[in-house]
Amino acid sequence: MSTVIDALATSTAGGSTNSVTRNDAGSADRFLKLLVAQMQSQDPLNPMDNAQITSQMAQINTVNGITQLNSSVEGLSRQFIQMQTLQGAALVGRDVTLKGDRLAVSQSTGVGGFELDSTADRVKVEILGPAGHVVDSIDLGSLGAGGHGFSWPAQGVPDGAPYRFRVVATAGPLAVPATPLMRDRVEAVSTVGDKLMLETQHNGSVAYGDVKAFN
Repeated sequence: MSTVIDALATSTAGGSTNSVTRNDAGSADRFLKLLVAQMQSQDPLNPMDNAQITSQMAQINTVNGITQLNSSVEGLSRQFIQMQTLQGAALVGRDVTLKGDRLAVSQSTGVGGFELDSTADRVKVEILGPAGHVVDSIDLGSLGAGGHGFSWPAQGVPDGAPYRFRVVATAGPLAVPATPLMRDRVEAVSTVGDKLMLETQHNGSVAYGDVKAFN
């Protein structure tokens, strides 16, 4: 004899409802009707025992509980995305630090940053002009692992000029990996699925989670 849960699953396969609440109420109502029908049509010589009925009631309660939990999680997820969007809107017009090698030039000063994977005996930053050639370099000496910043006297260089930089770091004869970091400006925010995206001036669309720092 099939159980009420089996019959209930068959009766609802392929269907959909307009809301979780309506679905829960319909499931419980169908469960009770099917349970009554099953008890009325059961074999008198082999009736359902109390353990079987209790088990089926526990199953329907579990199904309804999971459905309600999923609904609550979805609601919290939507609220979290809305909160992220509101927080992101406050970033419009502000500068953030992202991965990138563009030098931020303003008022005759160029600034940038980088992260070292490990301690380096010697760190040098090379400044690259618009044509990609090295126009200057900065010797920063020995630096530990982690994030570091630098500034470059950009005399005669107009604000926003497309200058770039690269970091050369070594520990003895070995190269130390360095990740360049640049300053960019947030111009707008948007959401893609469950992700908050920042529309930046130079890097285009960037995920909120990729921001290294807020300036």
